[in-house]
Amino acid sequence: MKMMIAIVHDHDAHILLDVLNKEGFKATKMASTGGFLREGNTTFIIGTDNQHVEQLLDIIKENCKSRKKTIAPMSPIANSLESYYSFPMQVQIGGATVFIIDVEQFLKI
Repeated sequence: MKMMIAIVHDHDAHILLDVLNKEGFKATKMASTGGFLREGNTTFIIGTDNQHVEQLLDIIKENCKSRKKTIAPMSPIANSLESYYSFPMQVQIGGATVFIIDVEQFLKI
């Protein structure tokens, strides 16, 4: 058995959850915030048999696409603790980060 932890952009979370449910996968969904842009993410925890790992990865790949976003310059006054940049930047957002972990035992109580 495997536990998959998938961290996806909030924009993709609702669609992914619908597809997971339609395909018969049960997932725990948690709100999270991530890194550089401090934008919302959603973390899914999904338990599955070994033979369904590739199917799950395919579902995630199909529904969590990366895309480019232009972000406005930051003022050093607005946030003096972060890195300063003075010009618009194009960054890649979306996609998914997936961790696959072996599960020794699973109990539903």
